[in-house]
Amino acid sequence: MLRRIRIVLAAVMFIGITLLFLDFTGTMRTWVSWMPKLQFLEAVLALNIVVIVALVVLTLVFGRIYCSVICPLGIMQDIFGFFGKKAKKNRYTHSKELKWLRYPVLAVFIIALLTGVGTLFQLLAPYSAFGRIATNLLQPVWLAGNNVLASIAEHYDSYAFYHTNIWLRALPSLIISAITLVVLAILAWRNGRTYCNTICPVGTTLSFFSRFSWLKIHFDESKCRNCSMCTKNCKSACIDYKTHTVDYSRCVVCGNCIENCKFGALKYSGGLKRTKSDNKNISTKSDANAVDSSKRSFLLASALTAGAALAQQKEKMMDGGLAEIEDKIAPERQTPLTPPGSMSQRNFETHCTGCQLCISECPNEVLRPSADLLHLMMPTMSYERGYCRPECNHCSEVCPAGAIKPIALEVKVSTQIGHAVWIKKNCIPLTDGVECGNCARHCPTGAIEMVPSDPDDEESPYVPAVNEARCIGCGACEYLCPARPFSAIYVEGHELHKEV
Repeated sequence: MLRRIRIVLAAVMFIGITLLFLDFTGTMRTWVSWMPKLQFLEAVLALNIVVIVALVVLTLVFGRIYCSVICPLGIMQDIFGFFGKKAKKNRYTHSKELKWLRYPVLAVFIIALLTGVGTLFQLLAPYSAFGRIATNLLQPVWLAGNNVLASIAEHYDSYAFYHTNIWLRALPSLIISAITLVVLAILAWRNGRTYCNTICPVGTTLSFFSRFSWLKIHFDESKCRNCSMCTKNCKSACIDYKTHTVDYSRCVVCGNCIENCKFGALKYSGGLKRTKSDNKNISTKSDANAVDSSKRSFLLASALTAGAALAQQKEKMMDGGLAEIEDKIAPERQTPLTPPGSMSQRNFETHCTGCQLCISECPNEVLRPSADLLHLMMPTMSYERGYCRPECNHCSEVCPAGAIKPIALEVKVSTQIGHAVWIKKNCIPLTDGVECGNCARHCPTGAIEMVPSDPDDEESPYVPAVNEARCIGCGACEYLCPARPFSAIYVEGHELHKEV
């Protein structure tokens, strides 16, 4: 029963989070946007005290079920391990805890977090690793499948599906995601939870609490026949059948050992008494008053409960014309653009885990992973494919780490994240001698007006003049500027956002 409940809850969490990354219509954001907020590291960065306390209590009661029920990267490893087990049954062995690797990795992670070394910090964060895999590898496949269905539906004059763009957001992020997936797949296929119990900083942190959990896997030595099936099916390599001990700091309460014990020698029970199965090898009497299985099932099933609110569905971007035009090249901005709600570049960098959920949720293709070494994989804004529409705040609704705070639409339209800068040598009224004014016509705040290029000659070509005090940096001017490959007007970011 324990294993079945774990599988059901893990499947719900994994499917929900995965679809949240894959979905481009906004439907899943309506129902499961709360799931990323249950991730431990993201809750710590967002200072979500309720979630932090709930996860700690959950671990103190049930053990490290977070790693096998809530963490999508842990669940993904279980999927790989399942196929590895199909290829070769009873493949696991017991091994000692690798303290020499486990705790230094945690120390490096904390130092990277405190010093702002974002690239190293994001590489070690488990939920972020899964998010990058989903965004860079799984979402393009999902979109390609949608486009195939859209072509079929179009053939039958149906609009049940519509085509969407598939584009390479950043090559470094794609390569890192592919390498991460291959390494995790090999480790999980061969050795189960190697990553979780040697590298993952969240797993190491929760291991401090899981040692003292109330419910644990216990041996009944009178029934044990030393068949070793529990050890051979423990993907955490934490059960030593010879000494009848369990390393609770590594046990993720998957239930495989109980499921494969033919003699009923293993129980998931609680109480203040310890048995020889304690990882410190303290020998005491077995707990005679084990918790009833139905009560345990109820407690475990009720550990994950949440609700969701209705929201609007994404709209398909309809900007642009039908003519073939040269692709734009991103300008070199002195200060990177960060989304409205991030408040400042510093707040964004210190809280962002690089999970890229905001990137997958952006309907205007404005957000993409940074190629800068210091901010590698961290989202940045650029306006070659779209602009930050005033009616959209999707990224602020899904960010679980507090890097992008929830922001109301009426506040967003008055939040200045940057200002437009005019580049005279690229402006087509001067280079081609034709009228334009696209930037002024499409500016949502009226921060741009067309003025004569020669103040003393009203007949001279009209060029844009930017009122920086009114500009909010949405990028509509940069995106809709017809100059190619570099726009005649671009947005320079602000380190500190302010309302105008």
